Amino acid sequence: MSRSHSFGFKLLAQDKGSKARLGQLATPHGKVDTPVFMPVGTKATVKAMTPEDMEQLGAGIILSNAYHLYLRPGHELIRDLGGLHKFMHWPGAILTDSGGYQLFSLSDFCKITEQGVNFQSHIDGGAKHLITPEIAVQIQQALGSDIIMPLDECLAYPSEYEHALASTQRTSRWAQRCKAAHDQGNSALFGIVQGGIYKDLREQCALELLKLDFAGYAVGGLSVGEPKAMMYEIVAHTVDFLPEQKPRYAMGLGSPEDLFECVARGIDMFDCVMPTRHARNGMLFTSNGRLVIKHAQYADDAKPIAAECGCYTCRHYSRAYLRHLYVSGEILAARLNTIHNLYFYLDLMRQIRHSIARSTFSELRRDFKSRYKHRR
Repeated sequence: MSRSHSFGFKLLAQDKGSKARLGQLATPHGKVDTPVFMPVGTKATVKAMTPEDMEQLGAGIILSNAYHLYLRPGHELIRDLGGLHKFMHWPGAILTDSGGYQLFSLSDFCKITEQGVNFQSHIDGGAKHLITPEIAVQIQQALGSDIIMPLDECLAYPSEYEHALASTQRTSRWAQRCKAAHDQGNSALFGIVQGGIYKDLREQCALELLKLDFAGYAVGGLSVGEPKAMMYEIVAHTVDFLPEQKPRYAMGLGSPEDLFECVARGIDMFDCVMPTRHARNGMLFTSNGRLVIKHAQYADDAKPIAAECGCYTCRHYSRAYLRHLYVSGEILAARLNTIHNLYFYLDLMRQIRHSIARSTFSELRRDFKSRYKHRR
């Protein structure tokens, strides 16, 4: 175990042909097998899903966002009502992101200083707020998260080297302050490696964070516009400086292709809005590629989304019906599409874990790449 206080991580197997790892997280709300995909429940809900749905799909951990919950309904209210798990009726583990990426995406509304981030709320008429590293930790501890993330600065792509250097060094200083503010309770605090596309900055940041002995380490600031090949190169380079006995988390990734490529490079944890957001926009994932259900070719198609899929949607509904729901604007379309996409992602991770255990990951990865088309 890498940490006491009800959190730990152990490696169970290592793929012979890559850096793919099979492991297990121990959290106060259950054990989680890795590599794992964490469905995103930004505002204390995975959109269109109930907690029972998530349990049936096999999700052991989900992600929520402290920035959004701080603004509404408020972390203190959630704390007073028994914490985030009780508030949203979710028995499994929860990882919360501090909001660094959200503040990056709302850069027109915020100003970054050494103290923290001053920003205007995007939901209540522009009220002014300040989140410091210490406040970010306090918010997440009030929520009762199992895994909490420090406040960091997410770099835009491209960024000039001098700007990236100053930003990365600030992220390291903020990490020290988050570590000092963390009360060592049942929550596990991860570190976030930033540095943009600059390998020396990634190395510098990783080595600084290692001195602080976090419970796990995340690779942040990717999938912000850089080419895929560059993203995978930065992931591989960063992982080389992270400890083998602690979990590694690629924040905000990814597509099905990203899951395979980053698992092969030694990543254990992922999150991304792609399966849920695409579901609401009518884009469905299959082992042969993405299927856009609004297309007219599916108007009289009696087949399920994917014949090999065992999800509730594919077992009961045709493409024709799902297209009808979507083009009619029916709420059920979002629900049935989300069930399918999350099943696809979670089942894909089950296949990946099984293949690592059986030393067949390379074959599964090669087979997936040969069949998967970007869109159809």
